[in-house]
Amino acid sequence: MNVRTWQLPFRVGATSYIIEADLVANAGFLAQHVQDMQLVLFDLPGGPSNLPDVATVQRLAEIGAHGDLSYTVHLIDDLTDWDTPSHPATPPPALRSAQDVIVRTQALTPWAWVAHLDGRHVRAQGYPEAALAAWRVQIAASVARVGQAAGGETRLAIENLEGYPPTFVTPVVAATAASRCVDVGHLWLDGHDPVEHLLAAWPRLRVVHLHGVSADVAIAHRDHRSLTLMPPTQLDRVVHLLLARRFTGVLTLEIFGEADFWSSLHALEASVQRYRRTQANAG
Repeated sequence: MNVRTWQLPFRVGATSYIIEADLVANAGFLAQHVQDMQLVLFDLPGGPSNLPDVATVQRLAEIGAHGDLSYTVHLIDDLTDWDTPSHPATPPPALRSAQDVIVRTQALTPWAWVAHLDGRHVRAQGYPEAALAAWRVQIAASVARVGQAAGGETRLAIENLEGYPPTFVTPVVAATAASRCVDVGHLWLDGHDPVEHLLAAWPRLRVVHLHGVSADVAIAHRDHRSLTLMPPTQLDRVVHLLLARRFTGVLTLEIFGEADFWSSLHALEASVQRYRRTQANAG
């Protein structure tokens, strides 16, 4: 299966954890089937790390050039507000990490660097509005600084997280030139309609994350599952919107493992075919 034969307006991608191997091996595998690979990176203090070195980035770039494979890069740590009064010129660790990842992967000319915003201490209901407004100003400054490292804020795509209000990142994005990454799976997990949030983000929409959600609340990791868990009508509302409005960004199947990869690709293809049959019948 190769999504290039589907002739879609957007690029279809998957994560760098589909086969049990390193970044380069996953890129070589995915280049045969999809058009983008999201680098999911980790760097544990005193522990394992998969941060790519120069040789790895060079090999990834070669695979991309020869195989029509673009890259998106997921930053490791959630971006925090630049609140270091004792050392105002020194970025906090999360921002230093973001800048390091961007420098390391710059040669891949990623479609986007995807970032979360750390708003755990301000998202609580009843948090003082004045303090929330101050946080938005500070976090917008962080986004601007990281965006500069990326070569422009538009290359930084801010993603919505589960457990947060779906519009939590909207004021921050509006105060910057950053792009959006709408994670449909997170919206499904929290019981929100993804269509209205995709439409609201459309002028800045650069990346869409798509993954299934299990209905079993006893499962620790309910999302990032196969798309086959979603009713076809629910999946179609998202895929058909992207097709009808001719989304030109990257749609990432944010799943892990070969079984979920293949079944999600088949579910996506079936949704595309249903859209085309509907259009043919309407014509």
